[in-house]
Amino acid sequence: MNMLSLENELSTNAYPGRGIVIGKSKDGKYAVTAYFIMGRSQNSRNRVFIEVDEGIRTQAFDPSKLEDPSLIIYAPVRVLDNKTIVTNGDQTDTVFDGMKDGLTFEQSLRSREFEPDGPNYTPRISGVMEVENGNYAYSMSILKSNNGNPDACNRYTYSYENPVAGEGHFIHTYMHDGNPLPSFEGEPKLVEIDKSIDEFTDSVWNNLNQENKVSLFVRYIDIATGKYETRIVNKNVE
Repeated sequence: MNMLSLENELSTNAYPGRGIVIGKSKDGKYAVTAYFIMGRSQNSRNRVFIEVDEGIRTQAFDPSKLEDPSLIIYAPVRVLDNKTIVTNGDQTDTVFDGMKDGLTFEQSLRSREFEPDGPNYTPRISGVMEVENGNYAYSMSILKSNNGNPDACNRYTYSYENPVAGEGHFIHTYMHDGNPLPSFEGEPKLVEIDKSIDEFTDSVWNNLNQENKVSLFVRYIDIATGKYETRIVNKNVE
């Protein structure tokens, strides 16, 4: 698989939707993740990320403009012991509760499907990072309709053990803009991760479509200690 430029993947796609990047920093010291949201409607664009406990939640920027909260208000990031869970919906809670009860990442998602937002049937994308005693591994998942047919759910899980420094994987909900929006196809894209946390945050944010981008979360976790740094960027600011 050819390594792609994350900047190019973002800058040439006006609407990848919501996206997750997970990988390892070039110096091999950090487990890296990023999660971004975009929006075409007023309801989708009326959001910000806020820090809650060790994770984040989405919140209406202007509560008076909030229409339907069901698919836009959720906790994209939660932490369970040495596991950092990142998803594009309320399945974050499903994974958290399942893994807390002893299920695997994949087993936890068995109770969920793509989003009920026909005709798009937006895929549910999820990731989990496990950092413990200097070891690091991660998995990513996508639950999607069968080529737009909501009668069937296709489930794909990808696991990456002992990730290579400077490499990451990028998965997003839509191939590109459209009506209906075409679901992501193929396995997560191999992308280069070669920047410090601030450079990486700026690069992702600046290459997302200016009109459609809403919020970005980035976290670098020290693989040796488990300590982390977080960056949050919101288009809507006071």
